[in-house]
Amino acid sequence: MSSPRMLQDFRVMNHVNGKESTHRVYKVVLTGGPCGGKTTGQARLSTFFETLGWKVFRVPETATVLLGGGIKFSDLSPEESFAFQENLLKTMMQIENTFFTLGESSAQDCLIICDRGAMDASAFILQDKWEKIIANNNWNNVELRDNRYNQIIHMVSAANGAEEFYSTEDHVCRSEGVELARELDYKAAASWVGHPYFDVIDNSTNFETKMNRMIDSVCQKLGIDTGDRLLKNSKKHKFLVQGPLPPDEVFPPFQDFDVVHNYLQTSSANYQARLRKRGQKGHWMYFHTLRKPKIKDQVIEVRTQLTHRDYLNILAQRDDSHFTIYKKRRCFLVNNQYFQLDIYKEPGHPRCKGLIFLETYSALDDAELAKRLPSFLNIVKEVTGNPAYSMFNLSLKEDWKSSSRFCYELADKKVNGFGPGPELPSEAGENGDSKPPNS
Repeated sequence: MSSPRMLQDFRVMNHVNGKESTHRVYKVVLTGGPCGGKTTGQARLSTFFETLGWKVFRVPETATVLLGGGIKFSDLSPEESFAFQENLLKTMMQIENTFFTLGESSAQDCLIICDRGAMDASAFILQDKWEKIIANNNWNNVELRDNRYNQIIHMVSAANGAEEFYSTEDHVCRSEGVELARELDYKAAASWVGHPYFDVIDNSTNFETKMNRMIDSVCQKLGIDTGDRLLKNSKKHKFLVQGPLPPDEVFPPFQDFDVVHNYLQTSSANYQARLRKRGQKGHWMYFHTLRKPKIKDQVIEVRTQLTHRDYLNILAQRDDSHFTIYKKRRCFLVNNQYFQLDIYKEPGHPRCKGLIFLETYSALDDAELAKRLPSFLNIVKEVTGNPAYSMFNLSLKEDWKSSSRFCYELADKKVNGFGPGPELPSEAGENGDSKPPNS
């Protein structure tokens, strides 16, 4: 069984020719460093989805349009430069909104590909200037980064890992050397750290495979079966981390979020449903996730973004046999790999005390992935698919040995060999150790 396939549900309801029509609108940002394959990727992604019968809109890169009109930053005063950056962001968002509205009124499933997005602007401006721009316009980072787009794909520059292919000849607005290109690539990626669906497509494969990985990352989120046309899906990897964590200054630039999970009552034990709210500085996103029975030996999860009102209404269906799970989630980039560090917080079951997990998605083999893991963390072992470390089981109020609700089906037999059987695994220990605590 491969890792659970995570689908997002973003259907919209409209009226076409007097009839109600439900279709999907998916907004993806293609960003990245110079010579990363963004332009080619946009064309390839468009063609792929058009052949599936989707309507595809391509939002042009606003900066290229404006800079192509004769604007040079070297000619601008600091005040003019600030005003230009603010107006560029406003223009970008208005252009995007035009396409978003068209997508919502379309009668077809619609893919909207944005050539860079709102947070890219923050990569090329001082932090205090960025904060001033969002304050002037009553914006916040959660809305601009997390809520505005369904998925972010960062195409790593050829200057980072495929230097022999790096070139500035095919882009009229590009003049960066290799070192500057690497710096710009990192800044662009760092500006999106924290988005819940952020994929980094590096240069660990040839260019053709890189394009396929990019397309496959979108298909995974949409639940589109690509058969053998693209690479096999990347897998989710989960690692147990021993605390205490190092000081914050040891980490690369990161974003911290408060996360709250609640499991919900379901009509069948074969289904799992949960609510999640994820927030930063008082701004929240809300999700409903439904885990369905296996199809072709693959677990399917469907995730739907909710309004605050819907979240509160559905919360009434909370399953009292589970504790609410509280976490601090830290998101960061290391070695072109996107990581999420989940730090369990109280209140909760004693078995969760001190637990820390590191998660990432990767198509790399185990040996290659091990080289990319953060060296500043004390990683105990990989626990991918181990039911003793699943959030569903960790949140159970009952003792595992006497519980009929303990779930074995989360196991990934290909990775760890855990599977349904008569013996319960040991419970996860406190402070990240592997000794079974008293449940």
